[in-house]
Amino acid sequence: MAQERALAAGGELFLRIEDLDQARCKREFVEALEEDLAWAGLKWEPEVLVQSERLEWYRDVMMRLRDRGVIYPCSCSRKDVAEAIRAPHVEGQEAIYPGTCREKLVEFARPEEAWAVNWRFRVPDGESIRFVDGRLGEQSFVAGRDFGDFLVWRKDGFPSYELAVVADDVAQGITEVVRGEDLLASTARQLLIYRVLGEAAPSFFHCPLVLDTEGRRLAKRAGAMGLREMRKRGEEVGSGE
Repeated sequence: MAQERALAAGGELFLRIEDLDQARCKREFVEALEEDLAWAGLKWEPEVLVQSERLEWYRDVMMRLRDRGVIYPCSCSRKDVAEAIRAPHVEGQEAIYPGTCREKLVEFARPEEAWAVNWRFRVPDGESIRFVDGRLGEQSFVAGRDFGDFLVWRKDGFPSYELAVVADDVAQGITEVVRGEDLLASTARQLLIYRVLGEAAPSFFHCPLVLDTEGRRLAKRAGAMGLREMRKRGEEVGSGE
């Protein structure tokens, strides 16, 4: 889908290696990814962007957010957040961060200490974040209700997905993002980052997810086969639509 839309618009297709989770990303996985995508017929621009090689750029973008006062350090662990959330939420819906560290005053003895803590984006509670998706049409998410203060920097010294993809979209001059419909809420978060940075956001096209024969999303944790296993077995992959 991404390649079709890029070609139809006279544009270019870029491959980005999102390898910021160092525990899970290995070189052999990247090589397998490139091989599988080439097998599927995708052709991308020669220069492949590797996120783990761009930490200085992400730090620069994070500092721009910090200078604008829209992010704050957060000492909460995942366990802390889970225990602090009391209100029940619909299954599959995001559990909203309760704002435990929003108003805390934190001072760092040395500047480098700031890179070793989590940082969250303070969302404008109650504001409706709207955009038009190329496939699904008008979309709207309410900050503070549909999603809460989200991570932009992790205490392991790496940016979150939300910050990294926005920073790279800006650097690469991306005009359209094509990705799965499970990331619709992420688009709303990212639009807030584009706005604070004063950068024009690309357009978005969210594709249907690849489903199994039972209509469930393919996922390794659910025992689903990867593309490579499917190739070996000669199976076809359908979108469910």
